[in-house]
Amino acid sequence: MTGFGLREANAVAQLLQAAARAEIMPRFRRLGSGDIRMKSGPLDLVTEADEAAERMIAQGLRRIFAGCHVVGEEAASADPSLLGGLADADLAFVVDPVDGTANYAAGLPLFGVMAAAIIRGEIVASVIHDPVGDDTAFAIRGEGAWTEAPDGSRVDLRVATPVPVASMSGAASWRYLPPDLRLVVCRNLPRVAAAWDYRCAAHQYRLLAGGHCDFMMFNRLLPWDHAPGWLLHQEAGGFSAQFDGTPYLPTVTSGGLICTSDEEGWHALRAALLELPPHPVLPTRRREK
Repeated sequence: MTGFGLREANAVAQLLQAAARAEIMPRFRRLGSGDIRMKSGPLDLVTEADEAAERMIAQGLRRIFAGCHVVGEEAASADPSLLGGLADADLAFVVDPVDGTANYAAGLPLFGVMAAAIIRGEIVASVIHDPVGDDTAFAIRGEGAWTEAPDGSRVDLRVATPVPVASMSGAASWRYLPPDLRLVVCRNLPRVAAAWDYRCAAHQYRLLAGGHCDFMMFNRLLPWDHAPGWLLHQEAGGFSAQFDGTPYLPTVTSGGLICTSDEEGWHALRAALLELPPHPVLPTRRREK
């Protein structure tokens, strides 16, 4: 496999759309108590829709792209060794069948279906489908990012014009931060204009790439959550790096990630959120005689 272009991305999109129609939307707001389970804890859920959609997408990818390596969220949860194939595979896919499972399980219409194509460790294409709005965001390395409606009409994606930190609004997911860093970030959040978390990377990356917010910050970097949106944001003109300034890679699952409109804004936001301000020097009180 030497390239991955629009034709291949469209084939992936059709798989995601078909899985949404067949396995995800028919179960939405119809899940029984036995259809929702915890994986690692109460913040980590899986539903019958996640598993059925992933099976359908994975089977389709292997049929269309013979010999590809598929890493689905649910399969990798059962067998983490699947992640080891991402670095060297001639063609690999990461798949999040229902991103925003907690929202989906609660009947909140804020979830997505995501996939990214990876060639020998490099993200080359991504697809993020919104089953509720029934439109799809695409990114192809070097060819830009856009959303596409069912009638084929397209809208190009472009990140927001850079603004100072005090005017930035965006998504700050702090629940997976180490305790000490969590205290720092939560203390510093008032330095930005607004911060929120939709519990859905699919929609947050789409908002960011479309210029509807200014930044995103995450700590846990599972590839199915971030590889698709990272490329969407890059191709929309954004800048991102891990907390230590190194580039994001789909093979790395820790070290945090900050995404902004440009590099200058990244440095300013990193300093604002991750660094404690110096303690003010308080005036000494004169003792009365």
